Amino acid sequence: MQFRKSWIMTLALTSAIALAACGNNGGNNATTNNGGNNAAAPTENSSGAELSGSILASGSTALQPLVELVAEGFMETNTGVDIQVQGGGSGTGLTQVAEKQVDIGNSDVFAEEKLKDADAEKAAALVDHQVAVVAIAAVTHPEAGVDSLTKQQLIDIFTGKVTNWKEVGGADQKIQIINRPGSSGTRATFESFALGTKTEDLQGSIQEDSSGTVKKMIGETPGAIGYLGLSYLDDSVKSLSLDGVEPSVDNVISGKYPVWAYEHMYTNGEPNEVVKAFLDYFMTEEVQNGEVVELGYIPASKMQVSRDVAGTVTPK
Repeated sequence: MQFRKSWIMTLALTSAIALAACGNNGGNNATTNNGGNNAAAPTENSSGAELSGSILASGSTALQPLVELVAEGFMETNTGVDIQVQGGGSGTGLTQVAEKQVDIGNSDVFAEEKLKDADAEKAAALVDHQVAVVAIAAVTHPEAGVDSLTKQQLIDIFTGKVTNWKEVGGADQKIQIINRPGSSGTRATFESFALGTKTEDLQGSIQEDSSGTVKKMIGETPGAIGYLGLSYLDDSVKSLSLDGVEPSVDNVISGKYPVWAYEHMYTNGEPNEVVKAFLDYFMTEEVQNGEVVELGYIPASKMQVSRDVAGTVTPK
């Protein structure tokens, strides 16, 4: 009797397992997870599971449009990943990633250059991912009346020695400087490679960090001058040659035009799986020859020169 009862229980248990296996397989080899959701993953991680998670990036407004566009493409394929991109300037991005407040700190400058002295140890912990090159041009209101400035003329304008466009061959119009705050990587790049010196904020100058807002203000303010990444240029503003050299992609690649910088996406230590997948996607041929070029940035691989943290340019 005891044997018969045990045999019946064994048979029932075997049947239950078989039914469960049929129900889970559904005619294929899908695996289960704890939640019982077996939706097909558009992109898989190294374990074969769908990528999921969130990424928060902040920093450079010059790099922001590119990161946003690439993030959209990545999220279309990886529906389990959410990427948020914020501005604030390179200094903000570097500080926040160093404090682990964000996953990625976008910057137009090297972390070692921006996070000095007390923050040097934090900078050493950051991992640099150079995703593109940005060139920066001096730009004016279209009616300022100049096409080109020398380096010395730019210095004189941004230090307040020249205050009217007629002093440099332009219209009889007072100059209005639209500058960036001290945390801006775009300002650091412009001062380093266009002016060759840091400048003080002049009385009457306007500070604005958002590149989009800077472009709008310059286009709408008579006599205005500022500076923008090539990706922001359009007919609403006038880009200026520097010492007779046009701020073009070809001139940047060859090293003729000096006002450029790498676009960095810093992580605090090596990135986690989701962040690494996003950064790897950023460096694919599809993105580098697609979104990077379409938005006016330059793939770092195309540069015929390189620049180190000290600003020294050498042929590749």
